[in-house]
Amino acid sequence: MYHQKLEQVLMNIERVMIGKRTVAELSLVSLLAQGHVLLEDVPGVGKTMMVRALAKSVGAKFTRIQFTPDLLPSDVIGVSIYNPKEMTFQFRPGPIMGNIVLADEINRTSPKTQSSLLESMEEGSVTVDGFTHKLTKPFFVMATQNPIEYEGTYPLPEAQLDRFLLKMQMGYPDAKEEMEVLNRIQLAPPIDDLQPAITLEELQHLQDEVRKVIVDEKIKEYIVDLAGKTRDHANVYLGVSPRGSIALMKASQAYAMLHGRDYVLPDDVQFLVPYIFAHRMILKSEARYEGIEPEEVIERILARTRVPVHRMAK
Repeated sequence: MYHQKLEQVLMNIERVMIGKRTVAELSLVSLLAQGHVLLEDVPGVGKTMMVRALAKSVGAKFTRIQFTPDLLPSDVIGVSIYNPKEMTFQFRPGPIMGNIVLADEINRTSPKTQSSLLESMEEGSVTVDGFTHKLTKPFFVMATQNPIEYEGTYPLPEAQLDRFLLKMQMGYPDAKEEMEVLNRIQLAPPIDDLQPAITLEELQHLQDEVRKVIVDEKIKEYIVDLAGKTRDHANVYLGVSPRGSIALMKASQAYAMLHGRDYVLPDDVQFLVPYIFAHRMILKSEARYEGIEPEEVIERILARTRVPVHRMAK
């Protein structure tokens, strides 16, 4: 039942995003696991369209924040304004008060404004003038950044990168996929006709059900083993924290549900590890100088880590 509903959401997104099944699945995994996504890619490949399609597919309120160097934290979370008639301050919520929030070009704004997302992403609330305001549920942030342009940008600090459940790229479509994009958009953008595949209430129910997906003790040991080896690797300066292990377990549960299972397989963990761990690792300077990427280190760790095998009772 859950699998059919989630498949409908994916099919809905694929009407807009041609040839991006993996990106759609990972976005939905993060949403189900109540995490957030950092989408890093060049302009024009459909990052914004991806978030809008996901929001429409689950009937969520969509808000967009265009990050610029002069953006203030109050422009994101909101501000208290004095009401002279009632002689009180009233809270005016910012664009962060949505179900699915697109934080566009997050690395173009100052660290002070970037940090305004920290509490909302981790705690599900914002604090203005000493008062805490709960965010609407479900709450999901998809932040984008351009990896090509560095002038006038502020790299995200490790503390904020760790708040994202996963980091991924979309990549260019191939020639056949790009032709299909042109054909579909020639008359009218497909996103205008998208209808919700599930309701927000159903989505929240699915988020609760994700926690019930079975994670065997051997799978948990496998996750801990993988995280531990990132901390001891010769090319790694800073390995994955326990928060990364938790993120991998939650994402694996959501990925299993997405594929119609109520239990996690080692294959789920192996598929998700690069998306969960890579942005949480800091390589040593000599490794970076040699051109080694975090994904390469993860691939080597996976290759030399024993995969748990379930033995059937005789």
